[in-house]
Amino acid sequence: MSADIWAGVRERVLALAKSPGVAEVFGFPRGGRVLEDPLTEAELADLERFCGARLPEEYRDFLLHVGAGGAGPAYGVFPVRRGDDGAWAWHGDGGNMTLPRRLAEPFGGRMTPEEVEALLADQPDEESYEDVDAFDAAYEAWEERLLATLWSYDHTAGAICLCDLGCAQRQWLAVSGPERGRMWDDARCDHMDLEPLGVTFAQWYLGWLEEAERTAGAVSPSATR
Repeated sequence: MSADIWAGVRERVLALAKSPGVAEVFGFPRGGRVLEDPLTEAELADLERFCGARLPEEYRDFLLHVGAGGAGPAYGVFPVRRGDDGAWAWHGDGGNMTLPRRLAEPFGGRMTPEEVEALLADQPDEESYEDVDAFDAAYEAWEERLLATLWSYDHTAGAICLCDLGCAQRQWLAVSGPERGRMWDDARCDHMDLEPLGVTFAQWYLGWLEEAERTAGAVSPSATR
């Protein structure tokens, strides 16, 4: 079971927070809660009922045994919380891009390379316009098409926006479809399409933790037993 993967991980992250070299770990939380409390079984069941989808095993066990969010790759794992109205949402710079009610839909993930190439090739060139207003109008129309295609929510339905890398670059976890349980990179801010990272959620998170411990010179609690 994936629950075994997470044995001692919460303790390792909390120990990392106390390491003298933790300031060298990019994006690690400063002066606040390092990890959210884990969800209870009842809270996780309510979250999945609200979304209408079972979350990938590695991620759901992370929520149960490590935390509902907090320290992690880049600026951390977006926490998922239930509001006073009973609605669940992911919180962070881009967390609101997740559509909980569409998580049961198969994650599509991307346009074809030809579609992206054609879209970018149509970007207006200011030097081709003698009139500034005409260029502005053409660029505005192109941007609207960009938002309607490359940034369409149809591409990210079935996935959770989990992490902010900075400068509007983010990473997603596929919940439904063939890519279920795997992480994707989102550099659409640089007019690039979504790309698979080639790792599962656990590989993504634990790879970060091992590197962060090396960077901070931390000693895993399990290593002292």
